Amino acid sequence: MGLNYMSLLTPSKAPFYGIVPGNSSTPIGSVTLPVTFGTEQNFRTEYIKFEVADFESSYHAILGRPALDKFMAVPHYVYLLLKMPGNTGVL
Repeated sequence: MGLNYMSLLTPSKAPFYGIVPGNSSTPIGSVTLPVTFGTEQNFRTEYIKFEVADFESSYHAILGRPALDKFMAVPHYVYLLLKMPGNTGVL
């Protein structure tokens, strides 16, 4: 992502289960970052707490239910669509 996250980390003790097959994985810390969806005319920004882990994965970030709740987002998995309120309408 191009940022020095090591200076932003705070300690975290909550292990991950089910990410690495057969093992639990302990994160190296957590970081709170701004996340923005939308365009310049209609957008939404919220601060989301991420757990940072040092293992191989095909994902860079996973937004869970707490993040979707904060954005008041409604996921539609069939159409791979995510709707949420923005400044001037639905994103």
